[in-house]
Amino acid sequence: MQKKSIYLGLSFLALLSLAACSNSNNTASSETISSTASSTSSSSMSKEELNALDLPQLSTDVAENEDLVEMVTSMGSIKIKLFPDLAPKAVENFMTHAKDGYYNGVTFHRVIQDFMIQGGDPDGTGSGGESIWGEGFGVETSKQLFHIRGALSMANTGQENSNGSQFFIVQNTADQHDGLLDTKYPQGIIDAYKNGGYPSLDGGYTVFGQVIEGMDIVDKIAAVETDDNDKPTTDVTINQINILQEAK
Repeated sequence: MQKKSIYLGLSFLALLSLAACSNSNNTASSETISSTASSTSSSSMSKEELNALDLPQLSTDVAENEDLVEMVTSMGSIKIKLFPDLAPKAVENFMTHAKDGYYNGVTFHRVIQDFMIQGGDPDGTGSGGESIWGEGFGVETSKQLFHIRGALSMANTGQENSNGSQFFIVQNTADQHDGLLDTKYPQGIIDAYKNGGYPSLDGGYTVFGQVIEGMDIVDKIAAVETDDNDKPTTDVTINQINILQEAK
């Protein structure tokens, strides 16, 4: 299982250095996030208890307690449902930014095929952006949310309370299942990881949404030509984010 990490809030020179590192040895920073299944799937839970958990990412239906947004990009539209009950701060931050037009015209500044697409930085450098509170906030983990293919997650520096405005969508399609997951993850998530994702990110970043329509657009964005710093050579932008449903 490969391990990569999502970074932000670095100086531009550091950003270039780490991006080059990601191309040479499949790590995006000097510190990778190891698999932390115990953070998201309690080892004290039996397999029966794990399998009884509600796993909202596995359904394309949008429940009343979920938000639904349409991310209109320069390459097409992506529909994403959000989970305010499970990641309340991340969802409030994203939804408020979306309503305020904060993400309009913002680029996907870091794109790595078979890993993820990252955006949400108004500066377009990977070192900008802030939360709606003007300061960073912490990682929210859940026994019910994982970095399966199509997961929407907050990017951070690896430091405490470093979530700001940047996010990423997991794009990897390769089978990420291994035997170590069997006793720590619900069976539905184990099966989902066979279709792609990055379980090594679990516990280190806040999953707060799931693409339910438009993964073909995510794949198209992931396949664009990029420079040595994983930045698309032609800008891919978020034109706007439309709010289609707000949780009740």
